[in-house]
Amino acid sequence: MKFLSYRLIGIVFTFPALALFSQCRDASGRSAVSEPAKMDRKEVFFDDFSGPGLDTSKWNVEITGMHFNNELQAYVDSVNVLQFVSGTEAEGAENGAALFTPGFVPGYTTGDGRKFDFISSRINTRNKAEFTYGTVSARIKLTEGAGLWPAFWILGTGQWPETGEIDVMEYVGEKDWASAAVHGPKYSGDAGLVNRLYFADSSNATQWHIYSVDWKPDSLIFKYDGITMFRVTKPMTAFFGPWAFDNPKYLILNFAVGGIYPFKINGIKEPYYGLSAATLQAIKEGKSRMLVDWVKVSANK
Repeated sequence: MKFLSYRLIGIVFTFPALALFSQCRDASGRSAVSEPAKMDRKEVFFDDFSGPGLDTSKWNVEITGMHFNNELQAYVDSVNVLQFVSGTEAEGAENGAALFTPGFVPGYTTGDGRKFDFISSRINTRNKAEFTYGTVSARIKLTEGAGLWPAFWILGTGQWPETGEIDVMEYVGEKDWASAAVHGPKYSGDAGLVNRLYFADSSNATQWHIYSVDWKPDSLIFKYDGITMFRVTKPMTAFFGPWAFDNPKYLILNFAVGGIYPFKINGIKEPYYGLSAATLQAIKEGKSRMLVDWVKVSANK
């Protein structure tokens, strides 16, 4: 039996591993996981964003001070970019959802004097919920738009990339796929290990999906809707550099706009780097969104 170590505000807990999901199959045979099972597993972190605001005992709101990847947005603490919705606005999230919505604010100036034309939200659990190993999952619904870059990921608490990065879900606005990746010493940035899952037309990224990773001492197994889409093992990373996934990490949810990853896919230079005119209009109209139903960490098998 494997165990998960979890630190909540400086305290470390160890839990026995139990099953994560209850699953069913649709007519095509694809796993149709919609909600987390209510029993038969040990939950060590959970937030279903039932509101009315962000639970600050679990999450921090990041404010832009460091700038990465030629992204176009500044991160701010504002209800204009992160809201908590319920009912029909939650679009099927039974207990409500976190709604990330980037905004167009030309000339927005950050505390360090940098100017941006977009604002958005990034939240993390650093120093509030950090853990080593376990199954990390979130139920997320996205919108289409070339140059959008929402993500759900896990980051080490020390120097990057030495302490590792696990990207459970990254999306650049092409609704037929999402990607998972890992980054560590000598396998980071463009040299990171990455894979995509292409969705069926009837269930693309604009529908609800559960994005997860089973993080174990010697492997990272990424699953979308319970189906394995990528496996990274310790010997795979050893070819490039040291295994960077045996240390505490924290959760991140963010919604970037433009930047290197979208540009590498779409090649768009105007009106903004990596961002199309159609997506710019959608952002202006408040139509570019990421809904997050819930986020969970549990002991894995």
